[in-house]
Amino acid sequence: MTERLPPIVPPGQHLLIDFWGARHLTDLSRIEKALREAAEACGATILKLMLHGFGEGAGITGVAILAESHISIHTWPELDYAALDIFMCGACDPQKALPCLRAHFEPSTESIISHRRGGTSAQAIK
Repeated sequence: MTERLPPIVPPGQHLLIDFWGARHLTDLSRIEKALREAAEACGATILKLMLHGFGEGAGITGVAILAESHISIHTWPELDYAALDIFMCGACDPQKALPCLRAHFEPSTESIISHRRGGTSAQAIK
C-alpha cells in the first residue's frame, strides 16, 4: 500500500497584471507611492522598496520586498504598458491592491491572471 501524504496548504496567491493605456509610467515618486499604498491595502509589511529609472522619459523597474513576499513593476512608457507581479502569502490578499493600482496608473485595458501557489502533495510531485 502506498502512503498518501496530506496536501500542502497553498502558501499564497500570485497575480500577474498587465495594464495597457496606462499613465504615469515615468514618475518614480508616483510609482513608489503606488507600491506603498498597494502593500498597505493588502495588509502587507514592506521590508525594502527599490526603484530604478532608465533615464528621462524611459521605463522604470521596481520591487517592494514584503514580509509576505513581493510586488514588482516594469514600465514601458513608449507603449503605455506596465507589467506588475504580486505574490503574497498568509492572510494578505493581493486582490485588495487592484483598486489602488488602477487609480494610480489609470489603465484603459487590463489583464489579470491569478494563480494559487502550492497546493500539491509531495507524492504528486514524484
